[in-house]
Amino acid sequence: MTTKFTPVLLGSDINVYGMARSFHEAYGIKVEAWASVQLAATRYSKIVDVKTYPGFSEDPEFIKVMRQKVEEYKNHEEPVILIACGDGYAELLAKHKEELSKAFIVPYIDYDLLKKLISKEGFYEYAEKYGLPYPKTKIITMADFKAEDYLTIPFNYPVELKPEDPVSWLDCQFEGRKKTFTIKSEDELADIVTKIYTNGYKADLILQDFIPGDDSNMRVLNAYVDKNHQVKMMCLGHPLLEDPTPQSIGNYMAILPEYNQDLYDLVQGFLERINYTGMANFDIKYDSRDGQYKFFEINLRQGRSSFYVTMNDCNLAKWYIDDYVDDKLKNQDTVYANKLASSHVLWLGVPKKIFTHYAVDNDSKREAAKLIKEGRCGTTVFYNHDKGFMRSLLMRYMFHNYVGRFKKYFEVNKGQYFEKKN
Repeated sequence: MTTKFTPVLLGSDINVYGMARSFHEAYGIKVEAWASVQLAATRYSKIVDVKTYPGFSEDPEFIKVMRQKVEEYKNHEEPVILIACGDGYAELLAKHKEELSKAFIVPYIDYDLLKKLISKEGFYEYAEKYGLPYPKTKIITMADFKAEDYLTIPFNYPVELKPEDPVSWLDCQFEGRKKTFTIKSEDELADIVTKIYTNGYKADLILQDFIPGDDSNMRVLNAYVDKNHQVKMMCLGHPLLEDPTPQSIGNYMAILPEYNQDLYDLVQGFLERINYTGMANFDIKYDSRDGQYKFFEINLRQGRSSFYVTMNDCNLAKWYIDDYVDDKLKNQDTVYANKLASSHVLWLGVPKKIFTHYAVDNDSKREAAKLIKEGRCGTTVFYNHDKGFMRSLLMRYMFHNYVGRFKKYFEVNKGQYFEKKN
């Protein structure tokens, strides 16, 4: 029997809703979330109660609020576990882990390791050291920009350009801003780098060799690593469609479960050798030129589309509780998910008609279409136990918006969309 516990989620987006739903499915409980603002995905919900604190997503307001929470919860009769649902919150929990651990379970890596891994430069250093393939990379610095010494590149166009620091990137705004840029010429590179460095961004930029192929060449892998640094769960997903909206480009919109033991073994070895702890999420792309899967980054928490893991028999919430509350994982073998195609469930983040119309026609799409026909598909936000009128209306509105977004951006940016994100 599970010991009583209190989970607290940080954030209010679709990632939070996916975690709240995972807790509700596993334990039948309503959870609390703390956030700076209330976002649509968790609004009008019966399974998550969002409390907002202006400025909570950054220090100093974050630690100010959390110090009050430490006093409130330090004598709490049940263990209280904090789960971040965004990069910023994961970083804040690691940064203040020692202080917060006086009242909470904080299942995150130490801050020094986090600072290395959350930086794409740092992640590629670890990838080089521990044998994870990654795209050929050039770093562009502010100093390079000022010295006009960044246009000579060691690979051919097209190339991919992305911010090294995803947190500070949120504060950089200009017309044409995207999560990542596919660049086809030296003039275009000069134009984009100039816009970035003259609109408030100061960190490094990552320039990478472009890996050809559409969305169906992508992979996403979630892993849970216990408090003893042993990998206990790995769940691979095969994205078949991504969001074409500039500010959301790269967000997965359809994920088909997949099994690949070679990838599992590679990632397990990496995570255990660096003494990782907690949930990890990798973005990967298959490179047909050399037959390798190339790793772009590690997210130090479950991803926004990671509810596909819960849907495929690896409930995201249970790993935390089995590890830190019930201490069940120390003698448990690693679960390598999705071995049996007969149990696969397709995750969708858009209406079925969007997937059917826009996903690239291939064997994987046909497999996904078969799952849809059999009713073996689902979403994060439409949940039978959370079907109030206002919530259902809002979620339908959110999903309907994708019709216009795909119509507007998919065809206009089709070349870049299919040359997609590294």
